[in-house]
Amino acid sequence: MTTEIFKASRWTKGNHLFTTVIEVTEAAVLRRKRSWFTVNEISIHLSKVASVRIDTGLFWSDILIESTGGSDPLASHGHSKADARRIKELIEAAQSRQMK
Repeated sequence: MTTEIFKASRWTKGNHLFTTVIEVTEAAVLRRKRSWFTVNEISIHLSKVASVRIDTGLFWSDILIESTGGSDPLASHGHSKADARRIKELIEAAQSRQMK
C-alpha cells in the first residue's frame, strides 16, 4: 500500500492559511495541523483504530477517527466528500489485511 495524503480545503474554518493534512500509510493514520510557529501532529496505528465517522455537509465533510487506546480522537474538517470516503476505505482495507 502506498501512502496517500489528503488536504482540507482552504475555504473552511481554521484552514485558511495552513491546511490540515491527513496521511494514511500502511501502518498508521496521521493528522498534521500547522500554525505560525508550531505543528500539531497526531497519529494512530491502524490496528488501534476503533471507528471512522464521516459527517457530510453540503460541500465538505468532517472526519472523526477514534482509537481503542482511550486517547483523544483524531478529528479533521473541511475535506471533500470523496476524500473522506477514500480515507475510510483505506483504513478499513488495511485493517482487513491485518486480520488475515
